[in-house]
Amino acid sequence: MQNEQPVEQLNRLLRGELSAIETYEQALQRVKDASATDTLRRLAEDHRSAADILRQQVALCGGTPDHDSGAWGVWARTVEGTATLLGDSVALKALKEGEEHGLKEYQDVASDDAIPYTARNLITQDLLTRQRQHIGVLERVMTTLS
Repeated sequence: MQNEQPVEQLNRLLRGELSAIETYEQALQRVKDASATDTLRRLAEDHRSAADILRQQVALCGGTPDHDSGAWGVWARTVEGTATLLGDSVALKALKEGEEHGLKEYQDVASDDAIPYTARNLITQDLLTRQRQHIGVLERVMTTLS
């Protein structure tokens, strides 16, 4: 949100990444297709890397990085847990929706001039690109499982 301080906004993105890691790990415990699980592991690792980048940016802004996903994580884990009970395609659809939500969050923060240039550049040049790629990857995996 545009009226939040940079540390708050970056921590919000960090919580989203932590939530993504948790939901991917949850999906990995239940998705049965071997090719899909390999892909999900790679995407989870991307989210771990993004979380590390965001931790560094929060610290550079003088803040303390959040350590858990907070309320968003609880909700996301609940949705993913329910989805995985309904099968691989539903679980993948829930992950894709989470990635789409993350994309919007990154776009909102990247458009805020209060965010330091270095952080905005990392978001626009790296993290937004990853989010878009994740959505495409999940769409392809869902297509192959259909």
